Amino acid sequence: MGIVNIDDELHDQIRKASTVSCRSINAQAAFWIRLGMLCEMNPTSSFNELIEREFRSAGLKPDKVRLAAGPLKVRRA
Repeated sequence: MGIVNIDDELHDQIRKASTVSCRSINAQAAFWIRLGMLCEMNPTSSFNELIEREFRSAGLKPDKVRLAAGPLKVRRA
């Protein structure tokens, strides 16, 4: 574990994104860092391809995951 120095604006963006994705601020930052590394190591892969590969490596089968209630509805404040 270590300390990463980021500017206040990026920290605010991480905080807001963590609320939307139901992650802690640290987990959101770790997700973005990991995804950034995957993107750099796999520049021809799409976001969806990278996430699917990560799910499969964790033992999940993304094609079997479905939303039971249909499409997600977004309410605007």
